[in-house]
Order: sequence, then C-alpha cells, then structure tokens
Amino acid sequence: MAIIKKVRGFSPTYGEKCWFADNAALLGEVILGNGCTVWFGAVVRGDVNTIKIGDNTNIQDNATIHGTYEVAATRIGNNVSIGHNAIVHGCTIEDHVLIGMGSIVMDNAVIKEGAMVAAGAVVLSGTVVESQTIYAGVPAKWVKNIAGENREMMVRIAGNYQKYASWFQDELPKKE
Repeated sequence: MAIIKKVRGFSPTYGEKCWFADNAALLGEVILGNGCTVWFGAVVRGDVNTIKIGDNTNIQDNATIHGTYEVAATRIGNNVSIGHNAIVHGCTIEDHVLIGMGSIVMDNAVIKEGAMVAAGAVVLSGTVVESQTIYAGVPAKWVKNIAGENREMMVRIAGNYQKYASWFQDELPKKE
C-alpha cells in the first residue's frame, strides 16, 4: 500500500479513480484530482508547501514533487505527464504538458499549456516556457514551436497511464 501520511496537520486528499503504487509516497498538503496515478518510488511531498495536482495527471517512477517552505507551492494541471526521475519543485505546470524523464523544473518556473520539457532539461527558477513550445538543454532553452495537436497527444499519454494503472489495480485505503 502507498505511503499516505499526515504532516503538520495536513492529510493528502485525492479524487476518484486514482491509483498509487505500493511504494509511492504522498505526504502532507497534497491535493490530487480524479484519475491521477503516482508510480513506483515517486514522492509527492507536501510537507513545506501545498502541492495541487489536477485530473488525469501521472507522476511516473521515482519522480519527486516538492516546494519551498513559505516561498513556492507547486501547481500541476490536468492531463500532465511527469516523466521518470523528474524533479518538479515549487513551480506551476499548466494543462496538457509533458515533463520529460530526468528533467528538473525549479521554483517559480511556469510551464504553459501544451508545452514540452525535454528529457534531462533543467528549467531554471523563474523561467517561463511558453505554450506549444519545446524547451531542452541545461539550462533549458526554446527549441521550437509545436502544433496544436500536442493537446490531444497529452490527453492520450495521460489516458495510457490510467490504462497501465488498471493492470496493477488494488483497493486504495478509505478516505479520511
């Protein structure tokens, strides 16, 4: 069963049809929408600031979601895929975004709707990744604009992770 732990008086909350891997950790002030999945070894640690995640978002294996105490909360939208080993820290990620494997998104960065952060990229604090663009590199820079069909791809990827989760489906603990 996933680690779901109350911290500083805050318990994680989640919507319907969510799935959490046995060794995923959801700690503190974490709010997830419907249809979210949190994969093996992923940590969503709302101990020092709020983490709010929309519907149909997947946090893949070994990803870390965190914030900065009294400075930077984390907001993640709908139909977002956070790739394996990514670090998402105190930033805003809008709807229909892909955060690539092993990438880092730092405090006060904003990833706008339909954007992609390439695998291994480092999005520095305060960077704004514009809608429908790809950013890559260290530090992450604009690579190219991408077409509007990106939104449908993000919905498809998010849907795939719901399907994958069904292969592992267990009963979640009762909500508090």
